[in-house]
Amino acid sequence: MKKIVVLTGAGISAESGIKTFRDSDGLWENHRIEDVATPEGWAKNPELVLEFYNQRRAQLFEVEPNAGHKALAELEKDFEVHIVTQNVDDLHERAGSTRVLHLHGELRKSRSERYSDLIYPCEGDIRWGDKCARGFQLRPHIVWFGESVPMLEPAADLAAEAELFIIVGTSLQVYPAASLMVYANPRIPFYYVDPRPQINYELSRMPNLTVIAEPASTGVRKVVEQLGSAQRQYL
Repeated sequence: MKKIVVLTGAGISAESGIKTFRDSDGLWENHRIEDVATPEGWAKNPELVLEFYNQRRAQLFEVEPNAGHKALAELEKDFEVHIVTQNVDDLHERAGSTRVLHLHGELRKSRSERYSDLIYPCEGDIRWGDKCARGFQLRPHIVWFGESVPMLEPAADLAAEAELFIIVGTSLQVYPAASLMVYANPRIPFYYVDPRPQINYELSRMPNLTVIAEPASTGVRKVVEQLGSAQRQYL
């Protein structure tokens, strides 16, 4: 079964109603990124950071996977599909995708601010004073700007094994995620789905690139249909 790796970004979740910090001049839900998505912001005002992510977590229960998420899940009928997402929501899982790697963490988890391996399911709010098993404050299980990306290495390993690579809903401006495709074989087919595609240096060097300048909800469906047609011709 052919192995497909899919890199998804904020664009696919935006179609479900989840706002991103790129929506309005670098603000995320009217907050400066430096205040709510950096270690410095956490050190300065942890209660603000906790409330910000508590609101983002609550928002998850008000949105649903869209056609783009569902089309990617549908690919699992015929392919071994691995989703590598920059998003911290759970819409891929709720759409039915079974192999999802979160580069930047997950809203529905918390972790110890001291011991990064102490990670817990989180369905409600995290409050100041909530502690891990070793007695340290719990924080959102989110990779903030300026922090290392621990899941980058397993994501790079997946990219190196890909027989086909799909990129959906990302501006390819946030590194190191934007350079993930350099680990893949440059000769495999690449698909890039985004209403405003920005071909970065890494992607410009891929000879078998197909760009679909559409939102994920319609563009991913076109990729699925093309792959289905190719699969039937092969059989």
